[in-house]
Amino acid sequence: MGKRLSKIYTKTGDDGTTGIGDGSRVPKTDARIEAIGAVDELNSALGMLTAGLTRDDARFEGAQAFIHWLQHRVFDLGGELSIPDFVLITEAHVERIETELDLLNDALDPLQNFILPAGSEAIARAHMARSICRRSERRLVGLAAATPINEPGRQFLNRLSDYLFVLARHIARLDEIPEVLWQKDI
Repeated sequence: MGKRLSKIYTKTGDDGTTGIGDGSRVPKTDARIEAIGAVDELNSALGMLTAGLTRDDARFEGAQAFIHWLQHRVFDLGGELSIPDFVLITEAHVERIETELDLLNDALDPLQNFILPAGSEAIARAHMARSICRRSERRLVGLAAATPINEPGRQFLNRLSDYLFVLARHIARLDEIPEVLWQKDI
């Protein structure tokens, strides 16, 4: 395990730089730090999503357990990003999301129209996490334009955003909430 912090503030970032896992310092506006920050925000959004699913309802236990697993992997991705050339996310992680995604999606009716991120707080939280995941993916793609990244990390975020979209639809189905369909010119 890395260093333990006994004192949270160090004042080393007061100059607008931050340390990364290899010991170097970079500007807080660096593409790597933007990607790490977006991934950190995604993890917080996943935490909010699980808080919204906390119920005495066995129907959501599987989703909660999987999101908990996802949070650990998202944390791994942040660690991977903080140390150039370090790899934690693998194709097996991407495949696990695909498996869970297929399980949820198989029970849903095909989409007939665009849906809005609405219907209930839990549905909206899933969509919020999805949109933050998409931003995280864009930051990772931006970083990849300047430096090599682990490709499964980017794929992981792409599949995760798909999973979160389908999870929102799954929540609507289980809670018997009609999906809010986009309507042109209303």
